[in-house]
Amino acid sequence: MRAVVDALAQMVRTFRRACPRLKRSERTTVHGADAMLMVLQLAMADVSKQLSGEFKVALSNVLLAWKHLLLHKLHLRPPGAPRLENYDLILEAYEGFLTSSNTVDLVDIHSAYKELRGDSEELVSPVQLFEFLSGNATDGPASSFPSTPSSSQQVIKAAVRRVFCSYLSLLVNTKNDLALALTLDVPSRSLGRRTFTDVKHAARSSSTSLFLALTSFVRAIQLGGKGYAPAETDPLRKHVKGLSSFVQFLDDLEEILGETPDPSVCGAKLVSAIRAALVKGCSGGDAVSAATEETATELKARICELNQEQKETSPGGGTGISPARPKAHTVNHATAYGGRDTVKLLMALLDEEALRPPCANKADLLSEDQPVLNGSQGTSVLALFRSPEVSTGSSPEPLKNRVQSRLDPLRPKVGPRTIRSQFACTYTDEEPPLNRVLDFHSTSQVPTCVHPAPKPRTVDAEAPSSGSRVLAPRSGNAPLTRDPDHTTKKRKRADEDLEKVRGEAKQTKTRTKRGAKKKLIAGQATLSSFFRV
Repeated sequence: MRAVVDALAQMVRTFRRACPRLKRSERTTVHGADAMLMVLQLAMADVSKQLSGEFKVALSNVLLAWKHLLLHKLHLRPPGAPRLENYDLILEAYEGFLTSSNTVDLVDIHSAYKELRGDSEELVSPVQLFEFLSGNATDGPASSFPSTPSSSQQVIKAAVRRVFCSYLSLLVNTKNDLALALTLDVPSRSLGRRTFTDVKHAARSSSTSLFLALTSFVRAIQLGGKGYAPAETDPLRKHVKGLSSFVQFLDDLEEILGETPDPSVCGAKLVSAIRAALVKGCSGGDAVSAATEETATELKARICELNQEQKETSPGGGTGISPARPKAHTVNHATAYGGRDTVKLLMALLDEEALRPPCANKADLLSEDQPVLNGSQGTSVLALFRSPEVSTGSSPEPLKNRVQSRLDPLRPKVGPRTIRSQFACTYTDEEPPLNRVLDFHSTSQVPTCVHPAPKPRTVDAEAPSSGSRVLAPRSGNAPLTRDPDHTTKKRKRADEDLEKVRGEAKQTKTRTKRGAKKKLIAGQATLSSFFRV
């Protein structure tokens, strides 16, 4: 395996020298076997969401598509072999993710080297590369890279190493969305799936990378005036504190990169700054803290070795990038004055990390149950790219809530109760309801009409008898004609009955009072005779 790794390293160096001719940016990063598998998982989940509406994919399907993808890109698949279902969509999503992230995989490196050198010189055959990426390469001397067991300590160390390399990768290539996803909430900044989804929507609406959409929002908050500040309804305003902390940490790393001229010292400072952020708040004997310290020590030592190798190989460095200082008009073409030598050193380190053997246990890499680092949620990349479920109102509510919502409009609305004092007789009663006004208990209480209804028009007796029929009103409530004298007599009779009832009620009330005065209580007669004596 060591011979294959050395041959791949030479192919990567050749690609770096010819990178300006093949790619628009000199800072294109290389994805190793594990990163390729993670990108394939995201591509398959995206295709599944387009077809079935669910952003998820089974591990067995990912491994099957992984083998199919390698065979197809290396031109090893037999012509008559059956094609994987929706493979064209998966391949398109996979290549689109690499293009938008300004990254390439090892198969692309192999193809680019073959195009540059021709078919006469082939350092690694397609079969050897397939065996290496699949994790089945066992021929040759033992590799210096340790395998990845499935123990918890090794899983945590692998996750911590990915975080270190992702931070360094963002300093080289800010378009690397996978690196941003691995570092956004590590260490914990209270930025979860909701924040990542809002950043993803903002990047999609502006057709930019996740990092550019995030930093543009934070810069507008920090430097923009009233006319340039984001709207109050911007979803990212809910995560200003965490996003500002993330951007500030990257600004600190950029400051170290630009102010330290020695690449070896600068690389050591960058690793130390990342280590300090990861171990902050962790106990000394914690597994995450121990893995962080060990990884930082290894990376510092490897940076010093790479810097020494570059000095011995050539005065300008051995990464293949031109050591000449860039001109003014090339600053925007992925080059910078300060920290250029350190960037070349970091790119060499990241290229070497991409050549590490793949993870032996794919479930540890692709599972959603990832180790928790420094208080942050152990969310996998797949779960992070999956948008949180948003309630659309179509899902049924509990039966109790549905019945309650139906019964509420039918219940009578009870008005506010008025608190009255002991002098309640001084308050005026409210108007009685309509049913009490219209409820007459006797024929004498006939309501009088203040505004009588207009008289209907009578039918002319001398209507033409040409066979036409005159339609009379169909309502039986009012007659066709009304006698004014009859209405007046009826009204007078009603008034007389009402006066008669009132008189009788008055006489009854007076009689009751007199009876109450004459009636004596028990013992009143005895007391009266006693005092009379």
